[in-house]
Amino acid sequence: MKVLKFGGTSVGSAQRMKDVAKLICSDERKIVVLSAMSGTTNSLVEISDYLYKKNPDGANEVINKLALKYMGIVDELYATAEYKQKGKKLIQSHFDLIRSYTKDLFTLFEEKVILAQGELISTGLMNLYLNETGVNSILIPALDYMRTDKNAEPDLSFIKERLNLLLEEHPAADLFVTQGYICRNAYSEIDNLQRGGSDYTASLVGAAIHASEIQIWTDIDGMHNNDPRIVEHTSPVRHLNFDEAAELAYFGAKILHPTCILPAKLNNIPVRLLNTMQPEAPGTLISNETEKGKIKAVAAKDNIISIKIKSGRMLLATGFLRKVFEIFEKHQTPIDMVTTSEVGVSVTIDNRKRLEEIIDDLKKYGTVTVDDGLVIVCVVGDLEWDNVGFEAKIIYALKDIPVRMISYGGSNYNVSLLVKATDKKRALQALSNHLFNDKK
Repeated sequence: MKVLKFGGTSVGSAQRMKDVAKLICSDERKIVVLSAMSGTTNSLVEISDYLYKKNPDGANEVINKLALKYMGIVDELYATAEYKQKGKKLIQSHFDLIRSYTKDLFTLFEEKVILAQGELISTGLMNLYLNETGVNSILIPALDYMRTDKNAEPDLSFIKERLNLLLEEHPAADLFVTQGYICRNAYSEIDNLQRGGSDYTASLVGAAIHASEIQIWTDIDGMHNNDPRIVEHTSPVRHLNFDEAAELAYFGAKILHPTCILPAKLNNIPVRLLNTMQPEAPGTLISNETEKGKIKAVAAKDNIISIKIKSGRMLLATGFLRKVFEIFEKHQTPIDMVTTSEVGVSVTIDNRKRLEEIIDDLKKYGTVTVDDGLVIVCVVGDLEWDNVGFEAKIIYALKDIPVRMISYGGSNYNVSLLVKATDKKRALQALSNHLFNDKK
């Protein structure tokens, strides 16, 4: 059995829902994971914001506008009066629930209930459409099996047991439809998976049922070897190792969240990235196999801050690095890159929320220098240290661009370079030209 996940753009209109229905209907049984229709979650966040500010009139205005949009989608999606009526009844029930929160105290719990409505609506509409067209489709509520533990991590054993029991209840079903992103927490309250959203759901579902493949359908033809919005002549990467894909996702490739494919990796389930608008395109296959000695792609992470701590006492000071890292831990600020010398250490962060407090604490141990307006450029592939010459290619490509930091060795799949944001486009294009397009 395969697991297919479709993002918000893929189900962003009645016509696109019909297109998705054509893609998922075949002889093979499958589980289909859907996101909320594009734009819906933003509207639900806006509604919640009005309710936090105790402005029910503002909230109702957005609610009415969104409900009207969905009523129009129902008219376009269904062919028969019977299913138009069922669709409108579905929409009415969800928006009645949302409106009920405009009258009482509004907290984080109510916000999470409201945010869950987008996925519940999209899957309800899709399941009705499949039924109308004669498909024996079963809607499996994610809230019945997707649960996190007290550490807000997926409860893997519970998910596996509950999901498989639900599937066994419908042995004749052609396919199953379920919601991405939403879940219940350890206290049975409606919650969400946060990191990776619907992609994470697909990976967890795939692991729970030992799927033959997990497909992530978006509006892009797989993961490209550079950012197509900035760089000319990019092309899709046809195969990536899980670690390569995670590095690219972490350092800026927006098509995938870095943590969402971990369950698939651990269970050795291949993940395929496909394009709903070009279903015939091969996309990108992600697996545990590695293409030896090959540089695959380049990505960039914006809004980076470099912090350098210089101390003449560092050379003989046992515990210096521990003290430095404890400061970042104390202020709950992750570090991206680290480089060291005998008299100092440089790190990068992408969250400036606690920057002033971090700098104050670091000044206890040395002189602190901060550089802003930087970008991490990440080159990904099979970069084992005995693959001679790849570092030279990367450095040569950037021979005319100032590089603030270089980090290599923490991973066999990544070389990271810190450059000015103003040099980002030039750096990405130069790397593409030298590594992929044979322009010296």
